[in-house]
Amino acid sequence: MPPGADAVCMVERTRVESDGSIVIVEESVQPGTFVRKAGSDIQAGDEVFSPGTHLSPAHVGVLSSIGVEQLFAHPSPTVGVLSTGDELVTSAGTLAPGKIRDANRPALLAQLHADGFGTVDLGLVGDDEAALTALLEEAGSRCDAIVSSGGVSVGDRDLMKAVLKDLSGPTMRSMQIAIKPAKPFAFGMLKETGTPVFGLAGNPVSALVAYELFVRPALRSMAGCTVLDRPRLAAVADVDLPRSRDGKLHLVRVTVRTGIDGVLGVRSAGGQDSHMLRVMAQANALALLPDGEGVRAGDRVEILLLDADGVPASQREPW
Repeated sequence: MPPGADAVCMVERTRVESDGSIVIVEESVQPGTFVRKAGSDIQAGDEVFSPGTHLSPAHVGVLSSIGVEQLFAHPSPTVGVLSTGDELVTSAGTLAPGKIRDANRPALLAQLHADGFGTVDLGLVGDDEAALTALLEEAGSRCDAIVSSGGVSVGDRDLMKAVLKDLSGPTMRSMQIAIKPAKPFAFGMLKETGTPVFGLAGNPVSALVAYELFVRPALRSMAGCTVLDRPRLAAVADVDLPRSRDGKLHLVRVTVRTGIDGVLGVRSAGGQDSHMLRVMAQANALALLPDGEGVRAGDRVEILLLDADGVPASQREPW
């Protein structure tokens, strides 16, 4: 501000005499109008951002505006992804008997990229204990974490559990979690490098649901984030969401929409079998149905919001 000035008038509210010698201000301007006072945004001594803040573009702009050129930050983990199983192929040609195309690895790589993590495509490995061991040992030296799918259930050819136990020792855990889908799960930290390995089920929906529940929060913790989980919100069932009693928490793939009353409504995205990957792609949330008969249309239901696009923040009521 020039010395003696205490207000600013928009140029659109002024005009200049024809000879250019005089500027006419065409409206009354009160002292302080359009004056940005020093310290009105950040004052000396303020904590600008607390440790653990996820840096958005606006955060970077603020730091630049106060002259911060360098800062300490957690690096984003680099995650290796592999799929296991003799039945898997990557080609687009005609499938031979007993073969299926690998969907888990491309889906997990894409999800990791969307969540801001670095990725390493570790490819496919068959049901070969020596090959799987060599791949994990090699990947542990260049990845901050490893995510695999397949080989963690109870079949004779589920080798991931055995290999991970050999490589991880006492840190290895093989679990049957009381959820549906994604019940089988394994975890261990490689003895040589300390690299965490997350063993997900081979069914495509199970792999993605387990990623959301267990892998993504762990990776966000490794990245220094303080908010680890996706939002859990209150919604209302637009239709019945039935389920059977089996002692498990059911994670039902649903679509969320905003009603005319501003309340979030959910309905099933389609079939709920763990191989129905297209339904998972169509869903933008998981409805968390505790053991019982499910919920009726009009009942409140807790959801885990997977994709916030199209759901205004003002309508996201925490559960």
